[in-house]
Amino acid sequence: MTARLADIAAQAGVSEATVSRVLNGKPGVAAGTRESVLAALDVLGYERPVRLRRRSAGLVGLITPELDNPIFPALAQVIGQALTRQGYTPVLATQTPGGSTEDELTEMLVDRGVSGIIFVSGLHADTTADMGRYDQLRAQGVPYVLINGFSDQVRAPFVSPDDRAAMQLAVTHLSALGHTRIGLAVGPKRFVPVLRKIEGFLLGMSERLGLDGAEAEELVQHSLYTLEGGQAAATALIARGCTAIVCASDMMALGAIRAARQQGLRVPQDVSVVGFDDSPLIAFTDPPLTTIRQPVQAMGQAAVRTLLEEIGGTPAPHSEFVFLPELVVRGSTASGPGRRGPT
Repeated sequence: MTARLADIAAQAGVSEATVSRVLNGKPGVAAGTRESVLAALDVLGYERPVRLRRRSAGLVGLITPELDNPIFPALAQVIGQALTRQGYTPVLATQTPGGSTEDELTEMLVDRGVSGIIFVSGLHADTTADMGRYDQLRAQGVPYVLINGFSDQVRAPFVSPDDRAAMQLAVTHLSALGHTRIGLAVGPKRFVPVLRKIEGFLLGMSERLGLDGAEAEELVQHSLYTLEGGQAAATALIARGCTAIVCASDMMALGAIRAARQQGLRVPQDVSVVGFDDSPLIAFTDPPLTTIRQPVQAMGQAAVRTLLEEIGGTPAPHSEFVFLPELVVRGSTASGPGRRGPT
């Protein structure tokens, strides 16, 4: 018991005596301090005494995909810091292949009495998924916000980067360098961000290079959001004569660079590559990656602000907050064929 009190006190940032007063239901403890102790109980996995079991105002769940892609831990860090500044304790729940599903993680968080949940790139982004699960969550009185992927079937606030504008930025950059065969490496077609990226890519190819939809669609290659997926997609696009490849993630872009080098091609001299996310450390790859920077800081803070408004009884409208991305030019893009000077 003494060890448990010490753990809870350290987690909550209070004295063991204060923890004891809270656990025993004694008066004289400020409401904020009491919530900190209850949140510490939950975070450390201790069962609350029966008389103290009620919804904690201190916990907020964050459900993310696997953390292999550096953009997800970066987003989780921003959200976690924003929640902590507002007096809440973030609880990170990560999906892994073969592990807990989004529904199982949601149930676990609801059982823990979280005040709200933020979903990052969840089933809401999958056009084939049943959106009824979010109606059920709403019926349970749990506020939530969804990041990346919009559905008009879900009555909740969404936060997204402008995927269409991102692809237009990339195509504009590459076409200005003289590339006319630009490929797009993206994930599975059932996801909303993928569909939007394709729309932006096709529009950019039409406006900048005069390609019709059918011609440009031949330059779209679906794969997985992994290094290996990017490598496979880039291999196919290079075989179609692409001298530049836009990738839907930085991980895919690193795979595209590997694919080019395996064929004896140089990046950027022979093949230009553009990533998406501007993940941590991506500026230090070889070559440093030109990429589309997701506005992670702004998106994470907006998601937290919106969720806390919902928790506070001021529901946000069923709408999508869209944030503009930024093109970051580094060393993986260069002039295309016909635009290079004498060597």
